[in-house]
Amino acid sequence: MSDAQIHYELLARKAATGGWSLELATEDRALAVSSAEAMMKEGKVKAVKVTKETLDLETREFQTIAILTLGDQEQVAKKQVRENNEPLCITPQDLYSAHARERIGRLLEAWLQRHSATPFELMHRADLAEALEGSGSDLQHALQKVAIPEAQARGMSVHELIRTFQGLVERSIERLIKDTRKGLMPDLAAESFAQAAERVSRDPERSYLLGAAVAGAIAKAADWSDKVNILLDLADTAPLAGPPRALALGVVEQPLSEILSCRAGLDDLVGKGLDLGSRLAMMTRLAACQQVGALMRIEPSVARLMPTMSPTCERLAKWLATEDFQAVRLALAKRVIHELTGPRRLRPHDPQGEIEVIRALAMALTTAAGTLLSQDDVHEAFTTRSRMLVTADFVNDYLGQDRSAREEAEAMLWLVENVIGAANKRQAARFLASGISALRFETEFRQSGESPTVRLRALAKLQKAAARSGLAVEDYGPIQAKISEVGALVEGDAKLVQQLGRGQNAPVQRLLVLLEMAVGEGAPSGQVADRARAEALRMMRLDGIRAELAKAPQHMGQVRTLLSQLTPVAA
Repeated sequence: MSDAQIHYELLARKAATGGWSLELATEDRALAVSSAEAMMKEGKVKAVKVTKETLDLETREFQTIAILTLGDQEQVAKKQVRENNEPLCITPQDLYSAHARERIGRLLEAWLQRHSATPFELMHRADLAEALEGSGSDLQHALQKVAIPEAQARGMSVHELIRTFQGLVERSIERLIKDTRKGLMPDLAAESFAQAAERVSRDPERSYLLGAAVAGAIAKAADWSDKVNILLDLADTAPLAGPPRALALGVVEQPLSEILSCRAGLDDLVGKGLDLGSRLAMMTRLAACQQVGALMRIEPSVARLMPTMSPTCERLAKWLATEDFQAVRLALAKRVIHELTGPRRLRPHDPQGEIEVIRALAMALTTAAGTLLSQDDVHEAFTTRSRMLVTADFVNDYLGQDRSAREEAEAMLWLVENVIGAANKRQAARFLASGISALRFETEFRQSGESPTVRLRALAKLQKAAARSGLAVEDYGPIQAKISEVGALVEGDAKLVQQLGRGQNAPVQRLLVLLEMAVGEGAPSGQVADRARAEALRMMRLDGIRAELAKAPQHMGQVRTLLSQLTPVAA
């Protein structure tokens, strides 16, 4: 079996009723086991197992042995749900629900974009309804797309469902055209929005009637931004209180949400030339204007990455800061989360900028969490996005070709700090450890033209950054140890500790340098710090040094501070 091919597979079950899915296949047993433990620790799965797969060279079949199982390994049977064979929409009124309009928007997305309209407008404007009815193929294709999965789910005939939906559409269009011709719809050219809302507020079809008035008002808009301005004009003139105000703002909120959920509408509003990262930053600022504004005042990095708001966006943001348009704010926040968990790069040609904008979005959404989204939703979204930052392709693109070994280590430490999730941190730590363990890293530090004290101070900074990066001790410990080894080689080449201890000039200055090295500021902890500590304590016992310190009280405080940091180490 010595020639057999062996690999390890990590399988996970994300729900008690779900099946096993392959998460990782690797020849590294430790990686498979640690990844499984991390997934269970994060609580994102119900169960994991790691199997050892050995290929039999004669039969060409794999022999499977489970080497780790965590969580409930038994799959829970799904409860049988009684199917409802009745179509979701039966009457024309059913098509006006939020769920139905959202589905109409997906089915007729291309047609609506060609007519620069939202599902809300289609359902409330007779001219658009007639145009759709006359389009033929667009409507037929939409009916087919909705009927086929519905028929399979309900065990019905596709043709039967198409006829049902066709009849429903015909009745809905006929009703809309008839009501428009009868003059039942409010005309905002003849009365104010507030008057129309007051007049129809007790009508059973009040949302339908006032919706037709709003759709007619935005029909004359030149573009999506103009539509938003008209809708905000209507909101400004809504009744001041009571059910009429709730009705008016509720109707305005429907097309406003659809415009901001539509890519074309959003691009026109926030700017067509923006990349995805900037668009998400603008959406976050719109959805949580007050919280993000406060953050921008104290975080220059966030302020720098937030795009400038247009007058329309500023006006919309003020409305979204109130309690009236909660659905719009929530739709924007969910859109941001959806894009964050998607595969598209936020800054396709700027990996450094990608990390910066992710960091800014994380701060902004975390600040706004609770009012828009739960903290868990935000954390999960950025954990998913972080997974994209620790792939080999992204890391290679991020590091580029022109960085020195020291610059690569500093860049990787910054990446480690900005990814979240235990598995993502561990993967980033592997890239960092690989760079620091490379011969190139050691060679550059030993052969650099900089002075030994400058190089040792740089190594000390890297070593401390590794501990502050959020890595587990088992991940940053070996990295710190390697940095300590390189520091010992740099110091040994220059015999720096010996020179500082045996020199003749400026004894107090030499003592201060040794003490800084001993406490891990002027050199990495480990061998170099230990040598510096021993030499510094030796110098402190010399009468000449004490006499010099007595003459320079300004240095005595520095020495005492550094010695106080040495005491716990020495103990």
